Amino acid sequence: MTLDIRHTIIMTTIPDHNQIKRTLNQYRLCDACIGRVFKYMEKGVTNRERGEHIRSTVKHTVKVETSDCWLCEGLLDEINHFTDIVQASLKNHEFHTFLIGSKIDEDIVKKEKETIDFSGSTGSEPIKMEMNREIGKILEQKLGKIVNFEIPDITAVIDTSFDVVSLQIKSLYIYGRYKKFERGIPQTRWPCRICRGKGCRACQYTGKMYETSVEELIAKQTLEHTKGTEEAFHGSGREDIDARMLGTGRPFVLEVKNPKIRTIDLAVLNQQVNTMGNERIEVSNLRFSDAAEVARIKNAEFRKIYEVVLEAEKPLDEEKLKKVALTLQGTTIQQFTPTRVAHRRANLVRERKIYSCSIDSVEGTIARLTIETESGTYVKELVSGDNGNTQPNISELLNNPCKVKDLDVIAIKGE
Repeated sequence: MTLDIRHTIIMTTIPDHNQIKRTLNQYRLCDACIGRVFKYMEKGVTNRERGEHIRSTVKHTVKVETSDCWLCEGLLDEINHFTDIVQASLKNHEFHTFLIGSKIDEDIVKKEKETIDFSGSTGSEPIKMEMNREIGKILEQKLGKIVNFEIPDITAVIDTSFDVVSLQIKSLYIYGRYKKFERGIPQTRWPCRICRGKGCRACQYTGKMYETSVEELIAKQTLEHTKGTEEAFHGSGREDIDARMLGTGRPFVLEVKNPKIRTIDLAVLNQQVNTMGNERIEVSNLRFSDAAEVARIKNAEFRKIYEVVLEAEKPLDEEKLKKVALTLQGTTIQQFTPTRVAHRRANLVRERKIYSCSIDSVEGTIARLTIETESGTYVKELVSGDNGNTQPNISELLNNPCKVKDLDVIAIKGE
């Protein structure tokens, strides 16, 4: 049979004809499987065309239909069928790029290995690769989408034994900054310590330690817009539950998992989150992001500026307090893991720099300070000393035990 002249077949290293004949006499192979096992030709032809040419070259006249093929058992005739079920599974998902994967029946995989080992061929292509490629080519035309081998929006994996398609969907990432105006709200959802999120009497069957969180207030609207199944909140550090986050806000990336919708109006989302936040939280600067930015903001060491209201046991001497503030400026303090977080932090001594410390007001036992610190500084312990775990500290320098009454983050620098 003469091949279509539109295809140019260029032979490279041709295996021994007897080797090919011996394989074709041992196994009943369709042309596509022959072309795939002995894939030693340049691009430009299908495996089926390649196999037909190989049979002609070695004068093997027995043509085996795909349905009777010992190796693929007719699987290659089902490419259009698998294409249809993949297309149906993608119907309700928005995506721009995709990739096809497949799980082939173990018997076929074993037969393929046996055939290749017997043939001695060194240029074979797995049947899985052919299935993925051919289904991908058809879907590119049908859907008007592009196959992406690096980071596709969605990967459809076909289990060819059971006609089941599982979808692996790339997360959608949204960057923003949040402010928190109300104390007593954690940054992320805290599962109940007793039931670990299952729901019990102690947590009033909510599964949570706190009614809501910054994460939940932002994620609820986002999941509704994207139809995602779940989310993960990635913040650039976190403030204490009883601290407010003011100024221009704290950078974060919200990761939406398994989104069905990828194109959303972030201006509308921004407005809805702020409305639902009910003056407890506020977001700004929303834009689409990626996984690399999660790593960036998690590893960033942004300086923080705090407004601290401290309360002392005895009336404060303003001049003495100003001298203490001056002493702390440019000082590197040593902080052993604070008592209040020792249950969830490794016991380490951390060095943190205090860049500036100024006194805004003093009245009786109450003082208001502005402190700029290195990322990761425990400001409450800088004030109290935490039984000597932080050195130096304001309480010891004043010889007057102090504690933080109110704490606000007023700026995160360097973003």
